[in-house]
Amino acid sequence: MMRAMTRVFMLRSDAPTKPAAGQPCNGCGVCCAAEPCPVGMLVSRRRTGRCRALVWQQGRYRCGMVSHTARHLPRLLRWLAPVARHMALRWIAAGSGCDSLAEVQPTDRA
Repeated sequence: MMRAMTRVFMLRSDAPTKPAAGQPCNGCGVCCAAEPCPVGMLVSRRRTGRCRALVWQQGRYRCGMVSHTARHLPRLLRWLAPVARHMALRWIAAGSGCDSLAEVQPTDRA
């Protein structure tokens, strides 16, 4: 019998609720808070944990490699921002719907 792994990560309480797998992305941030995607691994320089490129913008979480690409690149590589943004859109599978299988259990904090 395989036990589910429980991890706790903090997101804004006013973030959208995670959609079901396959539904359109709503910017809940669960996927990027749980683990970085391939581009997030490069930006965060780690394979696990919250992606450093996860940004809160206009009431939802967004990939900073898409919305603020140059900000997440080393200064000498910022000229590559247009190419990096295009690659990020592919690596995060933008437009293909939610692919996070994480089960979310919100907690009430007083």
